[in-house]
Amino acid sequence: MSRRPMRFARQVLALQIGLVVLITGVGFALAATLLDRSLVDQYGQRALGVARSVAADDDLAAAVADPARHPRVATKAERARTATGALFIVITDDRGVRLAHPDPAQIGDPVSTDPQALTGRDVVDVQRGTLGWSARGKVPLRTTDGRIVGQVSVGFDARQIHTAFLRLLGTSAAVAAGALLLGIAGSALLTRLLKRRTLGLEPHELTELVRQREAVLYGIGEGVLAVDARGRITFGNGEAERLLGRRVEPGTPVRELDLPPRLRAALLDHRPVDNLITVTADRVLVAHHRPVHRDGTDLGGVVTLRDRTDLDKLTRELESVRGTADVLRAQRHEFTNRLHALSGLLQTGHRQEAEDYLQALFSGSIAGLGPAADAVRDSHLVSFLGAKKAAAAEKDVALELGETSWVATAVTSPVEVTTVLGNLVDNACEAARAGGRRPARVDVDLLSDGTALHLSVLDTGDGVPAALRADLFTEGSTTKDGDGHGIGLALARQAARALGGEVRIADPGGDEHGALFVARLPGALAGGSPADLTSNADTAEQEANR
Repeated sequence: MSRRPMRFARQVLALQIGLVVLITGVGFALAATLLDRSLVDQYGQRALGVARSVAADDDLAAAVADPARHPRVATKAERARTATGALFIVITDDRGVRLAHPDPAQIGDPVSTDPQALTGRDVVDVQRGTLGWSARGKVPLRTTDGRIVGQVSVGFDARQIHTAFLRLLGTSAAVAAGALLLGIAGSALLTRLLKRRTLGLEPHELTELVRQREAVLYGIGEGVLAVDARGRITFGNGEAERLLGRRVEPGTPVRELDLPPRLRAALLDHRPVDNLITVTADRVLVAHHRPVHRDGTDLGGVVTLRDRTDLDKLTRELESVRGTADVLRAQRHEFTNRLHALSGLLQTGHRQEAEDYLQALFSGSIAGLGPAADAVRDSHLVSFLGAKKAAAAEKDVALELGETSWVATAVTSPVEVTTVLGNLVDNACEAARAGGRRPARVDVDLLSDGTALHLSVLDTGDGVPAALRADLFTEGSTTKDGDGHGIGLALARQAARALGGEVRIADPGGDEHGALFVARLPGALAGGSPADLTSNADTAEQEANR
């Protein structure tokens, strides 16, 4: 059975402990070496100081120079040795013969080491003599006239140095052991912190995780935002930046990022969100937010964004087509009945009644919108308003096209126009139905100005509450309960701005009427002079009357 490899955290711990032990050991050895040298130098200087002090005695120098007084030299040396605690104080004459020594038997013999001080210089050294190893200091002994008559050699027992060295070494060892234990504890703490920061993953697992992250986050067609537990962006892929229309810098607080309000609130509250439809400057997005936890630790959350702009456009186009189909279906039944009536009149010979009936048909309303529908020359608008009128009638709301409406050319941006008009009409119908005024009514006015389309929608509801007026076009602003509301006016404004126009509330409503919304949509209509369009319309009507 193969042996399981040591985990990376333990490898790091073992490496750190080994490094701490190595550094501590090297430092301890270096400190011991320096300490030994320092003690030897200190005892050598101490011996040299004592030797200089003894040699400064002029009477001692005179006694050495006078052979008759040599016995007094040993007495003085022994007294100084006892006072200083030295191992020995040896005094020689100018030939290196001992005049004083702790062992009287050695007096009269030459010194066992080189009498270097007789050359006139001070000497500090560790040497082995008749009394063993010692730290020695040697100085020349001079008379008052400066003549060298001998030397003074003072030594301290090397065992004293060794004892002091062991004592200081023990203290140093205790300090080194404490530093070693502190280093090991710090290494263990650092390893634990590393394990916590890497979530217990091994390096190869982290490497594989990074590769998978790069492949997934940059390979998918969805935008991804990662937010940490402190509410800061930690990651945003290129698709997220494209969908949001702005650069996402890691470390940016969510509060400072220009996000749709409901999406920002979900991120700050750390609550999960599914299929949140949100609106940016030029896109409709579907957002998902999932908080992330591991081993009870809050790691933040992940947001995924999907582009629904094209799908939303197709949906609005489908709704427009479906509304046109519904109107045509209703008109087919209506025209079938009219043809039956006309056929009956002609078959019974009532020619004049048939002509009157045809005249009444051509002067009647289009899609039930009243006489003003004849002034709207675009089939999209007529069929769309016809469908909205039928939908409003199901809610007991009367939708009417204003008598002053006039659209002389065809619509070139039907999706944007129906988005603006449809959302305003839908909101107006809801307001009129929920309002207290009866009969419930919505008035729509359309007016062309060159290639620009102006429209207004007025309802009989109770008006827009004062608390909602400032943020009326902000996503999520609504008087309805539940999710999925508060996006219609945001979409309407987005569609209007896509054409370079604007949607606004002209009158929030009050006691006399409900809210009045107006919109200006530049470039929404085809070009052409009104005279040409009127002439073309008259020609078409004449052809239809034939």
